[in-house]
Amino acid sequence: MSVYFIGAGPGDPDLITVKALRLIERCPVILYAGSLVPEEILQSAKADATIIDTAPLNLDEIIALTKQSVDEGKEVARVHSGDPSIYGAIGEQMRRLDELNIRYEVVPGVTATSASAAWLNKELTLSGVSQTVIMTRYAGKTPMPERENLKSLAQHGATLAIHLGVTRIHKVVEDLIPFYGEDCPVAVCYRTSWPDADKVTGTLGDIVEKVREKKFTRTSLILVGHVLAPDDFKDSYLYSEDQAHVYRPKNKPATPRKVKRPEQSNEIS
Repeated sequence: MSVYFIGAGPGDPDLITVKALRLIERCPVILYAGSLVPEEILQSAKADATIIDTAPLNLDEIIALTKQSVDEGKEVARVHSGDPSIYGAIGEQMRRLDELNIRYEVVPGVTATSASAAWLNKELTLSGVSQTVIMTRYAGKTPMPERENLKSLAQHGATLAIHLGVTRIHKVVEDLIPFYGEDCPVAVCYRTSWPDADKVTGTLGDIVEKVREKKFTRTSLILVGHVLAPDDFKDSYLYSEDQAHVYRPKNKPATPRKVKRPEQSNEIS
């Protein structure tokens, strides 16, 4: 492989995957989104690695650097924040690499949604409350397809993870109240897992004032749904003693099954 699109996670260097870390350690060229990826993520890079912050570069310049490195026989780690498949803007990069016949691989990362739910100590899919999570964004410079406007999505009543909408939090609330009610719980997480991370919780009825008091204006995720403060929810069937399955038969063996550990391997596919 020549190019690796790497998800660095939401910010905390400890939330990067093992595979991603090993690739950063190995690749002689690292192109990273400096506006969103902390430099601590790159501390394990080779001492002689070429590390370039692509924040001030446009798509053509990034592709030119990538191609030059590949032509020189060097592997490239293209490091993005979160998971590159979610609002990572890698689609257009991969399209260019396809045109140039440059091979690449995508390495997933921890999303802001997952990290924020963990920070809040919440499960986003509670039995009897919500079994669906919709990850979306609020329309800005990049327009939304009409069928994906917030009012349309809200009709599902699912848990919502809304990116890039904190500056329009009042509009978000206006769109959602008719479907979720003013008492629906909301959490707004600012720069989740970064050293300066902050958060605020409330309801659709009071979250606008609370967000304005915090002065959140960017890099915030809005989570909406009754899973954030459920009145009650059912236990999952997963661990129910009444639900037998192939791994937990009704007639259990006399002694628990011990797991044999596989041989360790440091190879990266």
